[in-house]
Order: sequence, then C-alpha cells, then structure tokens
Amino acid sequence: MRAGNIFDQIAPVFRGTKKADSVYYFQAMSNFKQRDYILSGHYFQLFSQTYGNSPFAHDAAFNEAYCYYLQSPRPELDQASTYQALDAFQLFISRYSTSTHVEECRKYIIELREKIMQKSFLAAKTYFDLEDYKASLTALNSSLVDFPETKYREEIMYMIVKSSYLLAFNSIESKKPERFQGSIDDYYSFIAEFPESKYKKETTRMYENSSQYLKTRNIDVIKE
Repeated sequence: MRAGNIFDQIAPVFRGTKKADSVYYFQAMSNFKQRDYILSGHYFQLFSQTYGNSPFAHDAAFNEAYCYYLQSPRPELDQASTYQALDAFQLFISRYSTSTHVEECRKYIIELREKIMQKSFLAAKTYFDLEDYKASLTALNSSLVDFPETKYREEIMYMIVKSSYLLAFNSIESKKPERFQGSIDDYYSFIAEFPESKYKKETTRMYENSSQYLKTRNIDVIKE
C-alpha cells in the first residue's frame, strides 16, 4: 500500500521518461498485491496499450488476463469478467505463443469455458423448471448450438424432448399435430445419440403418446 501511494505520487514526474513504464507497471502490481483486481486489471490493460514494447509487456498482458480470471464469479452470476478473461488469455497466447505461461492460460481457458457452459445450462434449465416450455425449447437448443461438447448434453436433450412434448400436450388443438410431430423428431434425435439413457423409459412413453395422438387423427408419423 505504501509503495502504491509513492508510485502514484511520482508517476507524473517520470511521465515521458525511460522509467515511465517501470513506474506504471509497479503501480499496477501494487494494486494487484493488495488484491484489488478490478483496478490492477485496468492498469495492466492500459499498460499493454501504452507500453507494448516494454520489457514488462509480457507480464502485464498475462496479469491483465489473470485479474479478469480472479474476478470471474460463480456460474449463476453475470459472466462479463469470464468473457474478458477468455479474450485476454486467448490474445496472450496469440501474442506470446512461446511463453512459459501458455499451458497455464490453456488450463484457465478450459475452466472458464466450463463455467460459461454451466451458466448456459442453468439459464435454460430455469425456464424448464418454471414450466415455460416454449422458452425452454429456445434456450435449450441455443445452449446445444453454443456448446455442442457440453457435459450436460444428455440432460439437455432429454429436457428438449420433455419440453416439446408438454408444449404440444398443453397447446390448443390446432397446434397439437405439428408440435407432437416436433416432439417425435426430438425423441428420435435423443434416442439415436443416447440409446441406453436413464431417461429412455420416460422419453419412450412421451414418444408413444405423441404417436398415438397423431394416429387417432389419421395423421402419419414422419420419421427422421
């Protein structure tokens, strides 16, 4: 704290000199050591923009990304800092591909993507839990498009089948045929990918109910 106060005082004196980058870097580090990651991240960002050729540029770029990483909240909250950290780590790897920090950056990137993936899943699941099945379908499908490799893929696809089925079941009569067919299509996609799923019995029951509805109205079931 004392060092930071002194660097703040002498910064105007050294502005424009050969030591200006050193003073600015240690200002940022003083805030970092006090765990003020918002202010230090801001300082490191400005440093990178101002002193790109400085001997401290490499460390400043990494510390900027690391400050955003340390600000990244739990998945339920806004992930602006998480996206900032991702962008900063990826930019660091692009600029300093031979750095000893590259593997560390990749580890953080995987961790941050997992958090965003979980955020997407939880947001979509909220609509499902609230029984807003139309919004649930939109959010769940968007989550799959954004994160096709998600570890929640089976559960998401199951919720898509169930959302589609219950949306059809609770629809007005004129919309039921199309929506039940949509439920059947979603079932085929799910069972093709997860033939031994723990949700197989439940989704098969929904498929059979949907098929039965269409058959009683002399509507041919379209298979994918």
